[in-house]
Amino acid sequence: MTSVTRETFGRIGIWSSALHGSRTDDAGRHAIAEAAAELEELKYGTLWIGGNPSVGDAAAVVAATRTVTVATGILSIWEHTAEEVAAEIAAIDMSARGRLVLGLGVSHGPMVAQYAKPYSAMVAYLDALDAAAQPVEPGHRVLAALGPKMLNLATGRALGAHPYLVTAEHTAEARTALGPGAILAPELSVVLDTDTDRARTTARKMLAMYLQLPNYTANLLRLGFAESDFAGGGSVRLLDALFALGDAERVKVRTREFLDAGADHVALQILTADEGGSGLPLAEWRELAGAFADEL
Repeated sequence: MTSVTRETFGRIGIWSSALHGSRTDDAGRHAIAEAAAELEELKYGTLWIGGNPSVGDAAAVVAATRTVTVATGILSIWEHTAEEVAAEIAAIDMSARGRLVLGLGVSHGPMVAQYAKPYSAMVAYLDALDAAAQPVEPGHRVLAALGPKMLNLATGRALGAHPYLVTAEHTAEARTALGPGAILAPELSVVLDTDTDRARTTARKMLAMYLQLPNYTANLLRLGFAESDFAGGGSVRLLDALFALGDAERVKVRTREFLDAGADHVALQILTADEGGSGLPLAEWRELAGAFADEL
């Protein structure tokens, strides 16, 4: 397979756990296929399937589209063996397989019973992908890297890094750690709501869960936040650093901060007040596509 490039990633992508087809019924999977096809028509560069997807979830989105890059964001190495993953990717039609990027992560101790030595476990997993009968090459995988060691691994053993729940300042640090050659594709959560208080309430609804996970809180502490910033679902300072809150023009400004900090691609995750990002926010995706027409 030819490697995915900055050009095929595009500048702006969509990150959504709602594209996770194994969590729904036939009607839901049909809706996902239609949404993926529309996102491709809207010219987004990459569709990120959130919520610990399987290769099967990604394969379904690949099958529903023709040209867009499709990435897992992020497949847990504890729940899918490297041998199974390599075999499932090899089963995808060769003409479409080159559009698939395998995003890999070590998840979090509170969520994984067997969690231990995450860095060593990732190294072993990448070794197994390299040794598979049909290897998943470095040019088709990215790592959910936050800290220096995993960022370094993403440079040498993958196409680059896909950090989740980070700031523009982290993006600048990650770019320095990765160097100029690797792709850096952070996620940025978006609340399209001009009522600031309501937008922050929506953001806190999502953030509260992540503030229970030490990998994220440790990274935020490294970035200069304090334990007090985690209280009550997140301080205003923390929310304003992690999220794009406001209208589409404000989202463009925030996205530009990440791109200027060194991101090659920004994966936008829409959060909604009623669903917390769990549905297919078609209206919001369309609105952002219009706003980002010069970037897509």
